Amino acid sequence: MRPQFSETDLNERPFLVFWEITRACALACQHCRATAQPHAHPDELNHEEALRVIDQLAALKPPMLVLTGGDPMMRRDVMDLIKIAADKGLHVALSPAATNRLLNTDFHALKAAGVKSISLSLDGATEETHDRFRGVPHTYERTLKAAKMAQEAGLHLQVNTTITKSTLGEFEQFVELMKEMRPGMWSVFLLVPTGRAVMDEMPTADEVEEVWKKLAQVSTEVDFGIKTTEGHHYRRVALQIAKEKGEKPARQAIPTRDGKGIMFISHTGEIQPSGFLPLTAGNVRTDNIADIYRNHPIFLKLRDDDALEGKCGVCEYRKVCGGSRSRAYGMSGDMLGHDELCSYIPKKLQADI
Repeated sequence: MRPQFSETDLNERPFLVFWEITRACALACQHCRATAQPHAHPDELNHEEALRVIDQLAALKPPMLVLTGGDPMMRRDVMDLIKIAADKGLHVALSPAATNRLLNTDFHALKAAGVKSISLSLDGATEETHDRFRGVPHTYERTLKAAKMAQEAGLHLQVNTTITKSTLGEFEQFVELMKEMRPGMWSVFLLVPTGRAVMDEMPTADEVEEVWKKLAQVSTEVDFGIKTTEGHHYRRVALQIAKEKGEKPARQAIPTRDGKGIMFISHTGEIQPSGFLPLTAGNVRTDNIADIYRNHPIFLKLRDDDALEGKCGVCEYRKVCGGSRSRAYGMSGDMLGHDELCSYIPKKLQADI
């Protein structure tokens, strides 16, 4: 179900386009990037504007389009957008909120409309911790039910889990939960200080390193895929461990990061490197999406591995990792600075210690 990276030139097109089709959402999650609201923004792209976005994306041909929010299910024309995008050859994924609205949705109809995969968030390994994180009771229960509904409908299931200081102690429980759920992919998201996310919940670099070591081991023991979001140095850890064992990593890493294989379109049409890096390079109402991705200085800089600064700039893993540009920007104001949640000292700097 997952598109092949080998066919994608990241200078020509993004591997993943995240399109925030609305910011409306019934939840109040602690880490919400979008600071979602109960109602749609008055300047949200209308139906005709959304169709023009689909036309441009169909010409750009990214391997995957993720319809997100807010809660994309709160947009009235969501089924139309899914079908039109799928009919134009786009691989459509959906990232909805676990609400009663979702549970009342016909998942078979989603698949028939063109949805290939669905991603759901589990940010606590227990009902208590997840519901507290999401801000609404019974969200944990609804998420598990929605996951089963997606699998029964034949949709590829991805489970997203945010790693914070509060949830570090639940890692082993998360692993057991994933073994029970058996998603197609488990995506572990490392917190970025943006939107509602706060610095107090950021784990330390050493704590993150230990999580990545455990995750790399788990990846060799399970039959589902494992990847990270805004935790690019997991790729470095997996490579190091595999090298020590004389083996290959369990999964080929796709060297994407914000602006390099990743692009975000906001509910009002802003074109940005990712939803966690709020630097606007253009707007779909006035600019061509492909032209912005290929030629705008922000995207060009982010795709230049040698433009990185600090220890990321001299790291031997910068081409496959490169650090989180969103977290660098969120913590220092410099999108090219080093990722403070990586504890690794590059070889060029080890010689100076």
